[in-house]
Amino acid sequence: MTTIFNSRDPRYKTPYGAVPCGAEITVTLRPPRGFSAGALLLYEEFTEGYWEQALLPAGEEEGQTVLAASYDAPEQPELIWYAFRLQNEQGETLWLGKNGLCREEKELVCWQQTVYDGSASTPDWFGRGVTYQIFPDRFRRTAIPDPAGMPGDRTVHQNWDEGMEYLPDEKGEVRNRDFFGGNLAGVEEKLDYLKSLGVGTIYFCPIFESDSNHRYNTGDYEKIDPMLGTEEDFRRLCRKAHALGIRVMLDGVFNHTGSNSRYFNANGTYPGPGAYQSKESPYYPWYAFLFWPNRYDAWWGIKTLPAVNETCPSYVDYIIEGKNSIVRRWLRAGADAWRLDVADELPDEFIAKIRTAMVREKPDSFLLGEVWEDGSNKIAYDQRRKYLLGRETHGLMNYPFRTAALAYLQGGGAEAFMEAMETIRENYPRPAFYSAMNLLGTHDTPRILTMLGVGPGGAPEDRTARAEYRMTPEERERGTRLLRIGAVLLYAFPGSPMVYYGDEAGMEGFEDPFNRGTYPWGREDLTLQRHFALLGRLRSEQTSLQRGELRWLHAQGPLLAFAREDGEESVAAILNAGADMEEISIPWFRHLATDVLSGQQFAAVQDRLTLRVPGMECMLLV
Repeated sequence: MTTIFNSRDPRYKTPYGAVPCGAEITVTLRPPRGFSAGALLLYEEFTEGYWEQALLPAGEEEGQTVLAASYDAPEQPELIWYAFRLQNEQGETLWLGKNGLCREEKELVCWQQTVYDGSASTPDWFGRGVTYQIFPDRFRRTAIPDPAGMPGDRTVHQNWDEGMEYLPDEKGEVRNRDFFGGNLAGVEEKLDYLKSLGVGTIYFCPIFESDSNHRYNTGDYEKIDPMLGTEEDFRRLCRKAHALGIRVMLDGVFNHTGSNSRYFNANGTYPGPGAYQSKESPYYPWYAFLFWPNRYDAWWGIKTLPAVNETCPSYVDYIIEGKNSIVRRWLRAGADAWRLDVADELPDEFIAKIRTAMVREKPDSFLLGEVWEDGSNKIAYDQRRKYLLGRETHGLMNYPFRTAALAYLQGGGAEAFMEAMETIRENYPRPAFYSAMNLLGTHDTPRILTMLGVGPGGAPEDRTARAEYRMTPEERERGTRLLRIGAVLLYAFPGSPMVYYGDEAGMEGFEDPFNRGTYPWGREDLTLQRHFALLGRLRSEQTSLQRGELRWLHAQGPLLAFAREDGEESVAAILNAGADMEEISIPWFRHLATDVLSGQQFAAVQDRLTLRVPGMECMLLV
């Protein structure tokens, strides 16, 4: 049966995927026999515009009329939803959408056409390299700190390797006040190690003063948390990282502050009057009080996280637009990028202002957003968001990649992974697709090794049992084999591969806080660590892995294969997530192929490679 329309095939639509403003778009249909007229139907999301473009004859194929239409994308960023109406000589009308031919227009599921501001450039460096996420309290300490005089009622673990607190206190709250004392000097001490992994960007979870070990409840944006070090420690770390070719990304938590902060000051910790003490406080307009001072808007209703009003002029000036704003001053101190926590909860205008300030302060700085879904069409708080239309974030955390990769590694079909990623590739502007932060795990998800080793539904129901759980040798073996495959997928795919600290060393653990253990210095899984280091070196050496085109070679059942191509250079990833041996034949226009993971060489016959891939194994061919 002839395909009527395929938005991903250049025979049916050009150019592929998202387009810059003003670009010409051409669609071509091969309708059912007898249908020789129709129209392209276009709906504009943001202007709420609607228009039709006549489908005109563009030749014949096998005796059937081919129809085509062209139109110019709007001059402003937009989301266009499009479908088709077809008519035959008998007056019969059908509608065509992503869900196929429909008898009624109301049944249509439209295709998406992203139109973005192509004049706004995206820094080239981020998507090329490996990102390493550090939870600062748990990566490396140079000494056991004394918490005396530090904000909050902190305790410090004397033993680096012991478990963290996780049970609620007498008030039923998990306060995250137990610290291990990881610090910036410890990260500086391990910069050579990070470089050996091929790391190009360090992404820090929050480092500003806060009374919790996760530091997402900011106490003072202007100060490094004293347990981590000083501003000079941060500046020195950035200088040494830059000397090694490593950039630094900071976590911007701008949707809320801590209740124990210089701005809110519910505990009276800070000297000046916060919004909680006085309506005359300069910070009072930042917060929304229902009944001052005890009832106020808070993030997800958590009283220790009072939400801020991101449209308040003084807050915008303090965080973004002032000469010494938080965004600007830490870029001047050495940071190269900001990651926006809970970007869904930040207004589009607020994010756009951050990008503008960053470009003015440091033109090659990078802005990343935390979004868990397809960011090109995300609706948050009843509003369609504009993260990727060229004027807000440069890229997003690619949680859809994680979802699809986990499903594949845990037994789902490779075709589902390909479909999920093709949807993202088609919807995202090319700069955003290649600047996505691809990931298998973060501080907000269970450890990837545990997910793959224990499997879906394998977690104990009891929280204490999850805290104490350690994988069996069989689970760990399975998890390690699948993680090796997942790492190849992560490093070979377009975007910046992000490694959550310790995943390369074999750390395990269920949900927060069990995924936030201390790095096991001296007890690493060296085989796994070497695997990640090899992939990191390849990523830094192979331009095809940094910016190469993506070409799918095979995606069916447990077997997934794709190539990255940049001119004459080509790398192919061959993955078998199933338990049984699989055979695959792929095009290869060179005499030999070398699997850099095993060192094996394979000879091509008539420009094709025939390979037998063992169960739960992978190849990376160069």
